[in-house]
Formats: sequence, structure tokens, C-alpha cells
Amino acid sequence: MKRILLVAIAFIGFTTLTNAQDIADNAIGVRLGDSDGFGAEISYQRGLGDNNRLELDLGLRSGKNYDGFKLTGLYQWVWNIDGGFNWFAGAGGGVGSYSFDNVPDGFDDSETFLFVAGDIGIEYNFDIPLQLALDARPELGFGDYRDDLDFDIALAIRYRF
Repeated sequence: MKRILLVAIAFIGFTTLTNAQDIADNAIGVRLGDSDGFGAEISYQRGLGDNNRLELDLGLRSGKNYDGFKLTGLYQWVWNIDGGFNWFAGAGGGVGSYSFDNVPDGFDDSETFLFVAGDIGIEYNFDIPLQLALDARPELGFGDYRDDLDFDIALAIRYRF
């Protein structure tokens, strides 16, 4: 009896986890937000399977004392909540370069840095080829200026094709 119950639980869990998701082959749009200023990114997603994808973001950043750009790559897993609602989580990293304002003479006013990132969020896929997403992306930077933990929160809108 225990074996039958164990097999039934494993079967139900397997069928629940292998439920096909509504992941577009491609999606492109903008991602707006940042942790301490305003950032806009061109965001591209490429579906790799039924429940995973690759996201690439190239963006400009602006803060109180800096301007710069960031290139981010993330591998994401996607799970269906209900209907067009999905939640996702991922990991990746990237490279960025910042130029600083109000720097004393004789000091370098720019920096290039590397970072690792996590990603968690929620998205809604409309019946038309439109996707809205809200995500939080903690980033751990490696550089003179960006050598700490930063939380990037953003809203994205993408065209799915």
C-alpha cells in the first residue's frame, strides 16, 4: 500500500511540474527601473525549452553622480501560476561601465566592473502578443565603485513573437 501511495504522489508531482508553459520563442521590449536612479534597458528573451529561457538586457543608467551602461545575461526558469500569469527565477551576470561626475582632478572618472545577478519576478502574457513583468534583481558587483550588493527593481513590457 505504501508503494502505491508513493508512486501516486510521484506521478502527480511529475505531471504538475512538467506542465507546458506559454513561453514565447522570442520577446523584445524595454525594462524600466533601477535601485538608485533611473535606468532603461532594451530587453530580449529567447525561449530555450518549455520552461526555461535566456534574457539579455542592454541598458543605460543614470544616478545622482554617475552615468553608464550595463549588459546583463540571465538564464531563467518559468513556472505557471494560473492562465497567463507566470513567475520566474534565474541567475546570470554581466559587465558595466560608469562615468562619474564631480571627481577631483587627477582621478579617473570611469570604471568598468563585472557582476553576478539573481532574478525573481512575475509576468502576465496577454492574449495579444504582449507581456508585462515586474522583477527584482539583486546584483553583487566586483570593482572599485561597485563592490557591494545592489537591488535592481524594474517593470518590463515586451512584444512576444
